Amino acid sequence: MRGKKANLLCANASLRRWGAVSSFISWDELENAIRNCRRCSLHRSRRNAVPGEGSRESQVILIGEAPGSTEDEMGRPFVGAAGKLLTVIMESAGVPRWNVYITNVVKCRPPNNREPSDDEISLCSVYLEAQLRLLKPRAIVTLGNIAGRKIFSMGGMEWSGISRMRGRVYKMNILGLEAVVIPTLHPAAALYNPQLKKLLESDFELIKGVLDSFGGSISRPKTLFNYMKQQH
Repeated sequence: MRGKKANLLCANASLRRWGAVSSFISWDELENAIRNCRRCSLHRSRRNAVPGEGSRESQVILIGEAPGSTEDEMGRPFVGAAGKLLTVIMESAGVPRWNVYITNVVKCRPPNNREPSDDEISLCSVYLEAQLRLLKPRAIVTLGNIAGRKIFSMGGMEWSGISRMRGRVYKMNILGLEAVVIPTLHPAAALYNPQLKKLLESDFELIKGVLDSFGGSISRPKTLFNYMKQQH
């Protein structure tokens, strides 16, 4: 009996290592699984997987599409030109980047910055689901069409494209969590288009208003339990 139990524990550990289950116990376990993932072919061409970064106590998560070249090199999300624009717009709207959690639907860079395939999105979903379960955000901001479509699918709602869906607030239940979802443009689309940049800025003003309606800080109050959970 002890042998069977030990084998089961080893099997579960192996499954978690390759991201085959979403019941990750801690952020460290989850991020280690992402960095060592081989669930799809993207691991063959990546330099670094990009789990995400930011406050693990935040009530807000920003979700993009996939890492780009700079993100692949540094192992961090939104640190290229589009990421710098995003940071400036967030700061200008009063939404400090360090106070939210930022990640992508797909954690590894697709070759030549192509869009991730449906299979790649599906195989990587275990990680995004785990991040949402660990963070339990009250607000989900999707950046671009890929992220919007994915989150709306998880919430059981129809997605009609970013141009129609952006600039509005949607309430939905995702993985048993009640959250508001605010779709906006991907900052890469606004880099060289002043009109789209204005739309992105307008959307973040809306996002700021929604966050203000929560009252208090964007991050949850830290407790001894939160602190201990972060250390493991």
